[in-house]
Amino acid sequence: MKLRSVIAILSVVLIAFSIPQRAGAISFNLDSIAAWGKFPRFCVNTYRWGDKFFNGYDTTFVAPSGYKFNAKITADSWAEGYNFQLPDRSRIFMASDNSTSAGLYLTYLAVSVGYDINLSKLFGGQQRSRKRFRFGFNCMLFGAEFYTSKNDVGTTIKRFGPYSHLNLPFDGVDNSTWGLDAYYFFSHKQYSEAATFSFSRIQRKSHGSFYTGFSIYSQKLDFNFNNLPEPLKDILPATWPDKHYRVNTHNYAVRFGYGYNWVFSPKWVLGVSESPIIGVRKGFVVSDIEKTSVSIYNRLKLSVVWNSGKWFCGVVCKADLAILSDKQTLYAGGTVSGEAVLGYRFNLW
Repeated sequence: MKLRSVIAILSVVLIAFSIPQRAGAISFNLDSIAAWGKFPRFCVNTYRWGDKFFNGYDTTFVAPSGYKFNAKITADSWAEGYNFQLPDRSRIFMASDNSTSAGLYLTYLAVSVGYDINLSKLFGGQQRSRKRFRFGFNCMLFGAEFYTSKNDVGTTIKRFGPYSHLNLPFDGVDNSTWGLDAYYFFSHKQYSEAATFSFSRIQRKSHGSFYTGFSIYSQKLDFNFNNLPEPLKDILPATWPDKHYRVNTHNYAVRFGYGYNWVFSPKWVLGVSESPIIGVRKGFVVSDIEKTSVSIYNRLKLSVVWNSGKWFCGVVCKADLAILSDKQTLYAGGTVSGEAVLGYRFNLW
């Protein structure tokens, strides 16, 4: 069971025990809940104030979906790429195989419960599965994201110095990262990121917004080249200790960007969001000496969404890129992912 599933179940249990029970049929209508007593009435009033404050869109541009529940089927695929620019102007490029999963989710308001099956591992494409976790929250005013990622299953070397057109398996990768982002939308009443990237709102008229916030993330990279053939190892920079490229840093950055939702048909919307992240990096980059330098990261998101009453579907693509440099090497590595979603909205009460 995923972490978000556990959080969802605990939330439902806490809500159930916090409301006094009465004999007879239970109604989940807000006015009926408010009539149960002082504390339920306080909770309902607080919810209504918060919903208006955090989700008070201009309905000319953004509309609620009109439904509290949705069920959706998802298919997700992602891969990583690593590029090294070496001192002699040659380069190393490696790419991982795709990790593909399929899932089924049930959502009530902001709480979602679901399960993913790793298809790459199930059908023998990988003996171990790369791990990735993402949690996002989005309202009218701001968005927030927490993510973790780990890859130690190896990649394929495509280019190594003068040797191009390679297809050499490489199992010397042990990389992990985690991060937390939060950002505020300036044109928050007319633009909804949730409409194009989480399917919880409907963008009715085209609009965009600048946004800004902060980003905190950690990177741990270890590329072990010791098992490569000698001709390849001779190409590596002499400054890489023990034929390793190692990084262990903490980064504190400012995130700024722009998002735009283009409603090109009454049922269709295309969303794009571009966000450079620039700040301070503190840690170790191919050295045993801790240094402080400039950190550079970039996030790009693109989506196409179709809404037709209760039904919705969409494709969401994301690309994350980190850039690291020392005196001799420029490293650029990141993740590309794509998600296809088919869902149905409904109400039970």
